[in-house]
Amino acid sequence: MKNLLKIQVLFALTLVLIMSSCQDDDNGTPTPEDDFIGAVYAMTNGLGQVTGTQVQGDNSIVAYGRNQDGTLELVGNFRTGGNGGDFDGGEGLDPLISAYALTKTPDNRFVLAVNAGSNTLSVFTVNSDYSLTLSDSKSTNGVGPNSIAFSPSNEDGVSGTIYVSNIARPEFADAGEPAQQGSLFGYRLNDDGSLEAINSSLRELANRPSAVQFSPDGKFVVVSSINAGSSALATNDQDEIVVYGVKVDGTLTNTPTAGATSTLRDNAEGRNLPSAIGFQIVDNNYVVVTEAREFQSDGRPPAFPALQDGSVSTWQISTDGGLIPVNLDVASGENNTGRTACWLDFTNDGNTFFVSNAIEAGLASYSFNAGQISLIDQVAAQGRGATGNTTDPASAFSTTQGWIDLWISDDGRHLYQLHGFGSTIGVYEINGSNLNHIEDVSGDLPQNNVQGIVAM
Repeated sequence: MKNLLKIQVLFALTLVLIMSSCQDDDNGTPTPEDDFIGAVYAMTNGLGQVTGTQVQGDNSIVAYGRNQDGTLELVGNFRTGGNGGDFDGGEGLDPLISAYALTKTPDNRFVLAVNAGSNTLSVFTVNSDYSLTLSDSKSTNGVGPNSIAFSPSNEDGVSGTIYVSNIARPEFADAGEPAQQGSLFGYRLNDDGSLEAINSSLRELANRPSAVQFSPDGKFVVVSSINAGSSALATNDQDEIVVYGVKVDGTLTNTPTAGATSTLRDNAEGRNLPSAIGFQIVDNNYVVVTEAREFQSDGRPPAFPALQDGSVSTWQISTDGGLIPVNLDVASGENNTGRTACWLDFTNDGNTFFVSNAIEAGLASYSFNAGQISLIDQVAAQGRGATGNTTDPASAFSTTQGWIDLWISDDGRHLYQLHGFGSTIGVYEINGSNLNHIEDVSGDLPQNNVQGIVAM
């Protein structure tokens, strides 16, 4: 009888422990036993203020658990140890004019974030409950870091390699967008999440970078430019993308192996110059680049009434680091309905990609086949945009939701769209080239100055 009582007591205690292990802790943080299948992270890039200065206050990452149906639940807000920054005139939309200000390692162990107001790079370890722990933070040796590229460890056991683009070098920091010239700086990412600067990795750029990425084979680094062809550039450079070779020691070739643009200055068509922002390198080293058409055809700085429909262009990187044009200036809209094509992401099958238009607050879908692309649907998804405001920037920025960065989940089932205004992430289910709206998640991010989103 005593033995039976002991068994019953032990059973009851075990049941209590099992039930307790399935509950959230006291502060609502999910435990590893919760049903999240992944996570979404978005960067505040400051406190949401628009002050007219570059430093925008404490930066942090807002973490969400991702459910089977794509919906999100707040996990927490995690300080980066640095400040956000605004380098785009102060209206609070797309403050870094960049893609990949926030990124992750392919194994989902680490999340990487720039601190544009502090000129640092932060590394977070991803915990089992999808919360984040700050692992390290290091200087980027430039002004306004705005994009991060990561390449995994190679077959020789060399730790993962990181390159960060800086908006400007110190001597160009006050020159403004039309004349700024930036830089690249490299690190090793160690297994414990610490950063180790790569000696002699600093590379000076001929213009202001907007994104940096490694090729899938890790042999090349590509950089896109926001102000290629600007008449204010001392270098007179017109390359919207440039390619560097990656050496065995992790440094880059001293100068680019190639550079290219889809549209030269003073072209006969009066086509605005490509402000290349987001891009991806896919398949057999095809570089797929989004192109807002802001700088005017003669190189004069952007003027809102003069904006033209954006586009996408593709090149292939040759084995020697050259750029072979494949499909150039494929429009993302017509009659000023797709003026700011700035970010993109591919579906898992590689046949489709979606392009985010900031001012129009919409997603366009494109087909992809060995570098050949075609616009499928200009409005695969549509929010509240500023399509009709072609002459008044104040009116446009006060009405648009400002769709900026986007990221497709690792399982390829859902797309997460960051709104530049309104503290919102849009959630969409992917069905081929079609998108079904699931929900909008609001209230956890600042109302403006946000930049960067990743999903896993």
